[in-house]
Amino acid sequence: QVQLVESGGGLVQPGGSLRLSCAASGFTFSMYGMNWYRQAPGKERELVAAITRVAGSTRYADSVLGRFTASRDNAKNTVYLQMNSLKPEDTAVYYCNTAVVVGRGVVDYWGQGTQVTVSS
Repeated sequence: QVQLVESGGGLVQPGGSLRLSCAASGFTFSMYGMNWYRQAPGKERELVAAITRVAGSTRYADSVLGRFTASRDNAKNTVYLQMNSLKPEDTAVYYCNTAVVVGRGVVDYWGQGTQVTVSS
């Protein structure tokens, strides 16, 4: 079955960096775009970054543009989110997501999330 497992979260000071990883299994990873979302307490889940299947194209939320970089290694079935110049408002649970064709439909899959806390 499809599994997405995030790692790399933690506590970091403002201005610091973290790299999140999402290891995927159970589907043909190279055939699907991947997304990073985040959800802060009391707020809706928001799309942070998206990367196409061949990693030729990425897009970002305005709030992270220039600070976050999504990448992927199709040989390792892993997608990454490099986060630099972190701010307290980046504090959230970060989720990996993809939508996979299953039969005649498409199913959204989510990882369990990894907590990122930016605080001094």
